[in-house]
Amino acid sequence: MGRSGHTELSGYAERLIRGRRAVRAFRPDAVAPETMRAIFSLAGAAPSNSNTQPWRVEVISGALRDRLADALQADHAARRTSADFPYRDDMYAPVQQERRAAFGAELYGALGIGRDDTAARVAYDAESLRFYGAPHVAFLFVSSGRADARPAADVGAYMQTLLLAMAAYGVDSCPQGLLSFYADTVRGELGVSEGKLLVGVSFGYADGAAPVNRVSAGRVELAATTTFHDQAASDGWDVVGVRGG
Repeated sequence: MGRSGHTELSGYAERLIRGRRAVRAFRPDAVAPETMRAIFSLAGAAPSNSNTQPWRVEVISGALRDRLADALQADHAARRTSADFPYRDDMYAPVQQERRAAFGAELYGALGIGRDDTAARVAYDAESLRFYGAPHVAFLFVSSGRADARPAADVGAYMQTLLLAMAAYGVDSCPQGLLSFYADTVRGELGVSEGKLLVGVSFGYADGAAPVNRVSAGRVELAATTTFHDQAASDGWDVVGVRGG
């Protein structure tokens, strides 16, 4: 491939990766079955440790989707949780907590929900268990026997590949960590007995008129997360750039 071909490809990658965003209000329009099969086939090209491919994907639509949404909301109201991967707020560093808070303020602000309106925030979380109105949802399970970090990381790589494949086919999506808090309910409704639920991905076509879909999550500067090391010919490794705090 010549320079012009690389330039064209990199330009497309920029548009695809930077243009993808989480959608939190969907139209009811279904994704065509052949499009879904193409997307999930492409996602299967994701990398994994020693080609283990430790993911199991369950895609639901229609009446099963509606029934599961009802069950999830019932469990949420009763505070019946069953997370395969424990979640704690303190697993995030202070600077990461600040990023969460800033995004939360922007998100709830777009919804017209005040900072101290706890009841409205709780109600919105409950409603999100209806997949933000998306007609489809994919549940990503770690199919190895245990909820270990390495196979979970492979499933994370699969998820990113899936999200980009969806974007390439013009399909919008939203990864929802909250869906994984009800793993037993999901397994029960789907008739799945194995695997650890990592995340659910709601998908379909965005409601362009919804203000919440105009929320854009910013990203930190490269130096805040990434350090480049360059091997100098004479004196070993030199650090190029500045490590962010």
